[in-house]
Amino acid sequence: MSGALAGVRVVDLSRVLAGPLCAQMLADHGATVVKVEPPAGDDTRTLGPPFDRVGDAAYFSAVNRGKQCISIDLSMPEGRDVLERLLDDADVLIENFLPGTLEKWGVSYEGWLRHRFPRLIHCSISGFGADGPLGGLPGYDAVLQAMCGLMSINGDPVSGPTRIGVPIVDHLTAYTALSAILLALHSRHVSGQGQYVEATLFDAALSLLVPHAANYFQSKQEPGLLGSAHPNIAPYDRFRCGDGDIFLGIMNRGQFERFCAVVDRPGLATDERFGDNALRIAHREVLREEIERAIGHWQRRALCDALMRAGVPAAPVHSVSEAFAQPHAAHRRMQVEREGYGGIGLPVHLHATPGTPASDPRPFNADAVHVLENIGYGPADIDRLMARGVVPAPGPRAGARARQN
Repeated sequence: MSGALAGVRVVDLSRVLAGPLCAQMLADHGATVVKVEPPAGDDTRTLGPPFDRVGDAAYFSAVNRGKQCISIDLSMPEGRDVLERLLDDADVLIENFLPGTLEKWGVSYEGWLRHRFPRLIHCSISGFGADGPLGGLPGYDAVLQAMCGLMSINGDPVSGPTRIGVPIVDHLTAYTALSAILLALHSRHVSGQGQYVEATLFDAALSLLVPHAANYFQSKQEPGLLGSAHPNIAPYDRFRCGDGDIFLGIMNRGQFERFCAVVDRPGLATDERFGDNALRIAHREVLREEIERAIGHWQRRALCDALMRAGVPAAPVHSVSEAFAQPHAAHRRMQVEREGYGGIGLPVHLHATPGTPASDPRPFNADAVHVLENIGYGPADIDRLMARGVVPAPGPRAGARARQN
């Protein structure tokens, strides 16, 4: 492996999205990642259709490339012995168990990991952290969107509060955890010591409330539902033109004047109701009517091309397939296409030590024998672990077999 993190070894005990995505980003940049799943497998393998050729959900493939996969029953003492061997040369442990789970198994950071593996960085991802009024409770993306105010600002008066259409809290928590791990690795270069780091969905969700929280702290006015509009900028919204919707992101007077020139409505630029951003916000509904009247005969691609070339931020409202069909998506290598696998490319580009989309996601428990051999287990030991159910014998889970059939 090459990349900025070549030589870094990661044990990934996490499931579903935030933890696995964090570990996948480490793998994409060269880290060696061993994914440890419970005997039933990562739940994300079942979250379909669609399913791949081995019976795993496409969802699983989105966040689990570049990992060796083994299943270990960590509730069994022998399973924890296997984990201890995995951690012997690991730099990072990622887990998203409910707080208290590892402690129940005798694998707490303060009680064992810190002293047994002083250079280890233990990254814990959870809904709310271990303590406080909500400490230890389970966290799910949409629940946190509701609890932390994100739904209250997403939607319009007709739809009411609406879940953001991607698991944005999980996604940001993955990046927060990644940042914490990289900070801790840098600190270890200085101190020689690892540390415990944590990322919570609760903290990540609240951190997304920009600028709405700042507006509320200053004005004490509760933010409302604005649809696609911006609370502080106008026109910064979705508008209808001749063959579909576009989004305008006009930030200042110069951009507004150039927009008016492109759509041949110079009078809008001199209209006193639209003289500055504050006035445009005050008259946003009238401005919407004027804009849609001015662009109603335009085709969206022609209009957006003309506006962008004039320095006015604008884009067609694309579908997912249209988004990846853009030539610039290919130029930025943001779609990975290999036989049997399709994924999203790397959003981080390092020019001296570039990452690369890591190897295809592995079937359940596919690397069990290889992983066990690498940490010193011989054939008889491996047979014993599998006979006792500490590590499942190779082969697909029952659910995967059923989906293949």
